[in-house]
Amino acid sequence: MLFTELPLLERASAAREAGFAAVEFWWPFDSADPGPAEVAGFVRSIERAGVQLTGLNFYAGDLAAGERGLVSWVGREAEFRAALTIAVGIAERLGCRSFNALYGNRIPGVRPSEQDDVALVQLRAAAEAADGIGAQLVIEPLSGVSDYPLRTAADVLAVLDRIGLDNVRLLADLYHLAVNGDDLGSVIAAHTPRIGHVQIADAPGRHQPGTGQLDLAGCLEKLQAAGYRGHVGVEYEPDGSTVDSLEWLPRERRGC
Repeated sequence: MLFTELPLLERASAAREAGFAAVEFWWPFDSADPGPAEVAGFVRSIERAGVQLTGLNFYAGDLAAGERGLVSWVGREAEFRAALTIAVGIAERLGCRSFNALYGNRIPGVRPSEQDDVALVQLRAAAEAADGIGAQLVIEPLSGVSDYPLRTAADVLAVLDRIGLDNVRLLADLYHLAVNGDDLGSVIAAHTPRIGHVQIADAPGRHQPGTGQLDLAGCLEKLQAAGYRGHVGVEYEPDGSTVDSLEWLPRERRGC
């Protein structure tokens, strides 16, 4: 969501120039099964930038059309498996050890229980593949998409309980959680040991910290006190240019 002023393959270098040592990406291709040249081009862009790829989303379908993942999408299992193979291969080459598996919207005419059964199979397969390289899966609640069934921390934790594998964890996007009505302090206090990744944006608006009403600094302090030691992804829509929107974050803190 940052540096979108630039072509995708230039964004990692822009992040490095802005002082970041690590980056995460949504799925960087237009299809679930890109060709070797596309994959190699993406990998080179990360290596050339000299940053660590710390997170990668699996292919989530047509985001512009409102799709939000293939994990539970009956009939698209082959696409998910193809993207899983590509993602694990990229992660092996770049040392990425976290994958974001968007659950997928409810589909008209398909029973939710059938979708959930498909999701269970897909997520267990993905978790096993991730475990083979020492990686984790993270699953996140989303806001703004009425057909997406995972909206709160409790929704995701119920899925984690059903999967029953230690390397599948909650992605605590503080913006989505707050917009959907979760009390951030309560989520942090109760569930930090099950959080695999954290992302931030202010609310309302989903812009950079300081443009809304969330006490994001306080939340991050609570997360640290509760034992969270992972990265924090700045996943917001910049109010202005990306570089200008980063003024809230001192440069010396961007390389942590």
